[in-house]
Amino acid sequence: MKFSHYIIIFFALMFVSSCSVQMKVGVLKDNQESKGELSIILESTKEKTYIGWWIYGEGHHIFKDEETLEEYDIDFLDENMKELQDLYLAVCEMEYFPMECSMTGYFKKEFFKNQNILVVTRFEILYVEGCGE
Repeated sequence: MKFSHYIIIFFALMFVSSCSVQMKVGVLKDNQESKGELSIILESTKEKTYIGWWIYGEGHHIFKDEETLEEYDIDFLDENMKELQDLYLAVCEMEYFPMECSMTGYFKKEFFKNQNILVVTRFEILYVEGCGE
């Protein structure tokens, strides 16, 4: 697909989208050869609280929504990732152990990577599976 087609798609999406959606477009250049890569990211600005499970393992944080059972990558806004990793391991004592949480945030979708990200503004630990407390 030609780069001009991506530009047309971008403007069409911008026209159709609502006011609560933000779009970002970036063109990346490689040092050896110039190549254009289009990245369209949609972010909803409305925050919502989601209940589900926070799972951490091998440096990757995911959230599994209790209502839809869909999995999302997590991006913690204004949080130190090392401290979050230490918190998770202190509470769960091992990787890949589900921790029930209430996550407040919004979704970000990267179209060409087909990736959904939950951007978390605040969270609360509700229950650690298997502890019974």
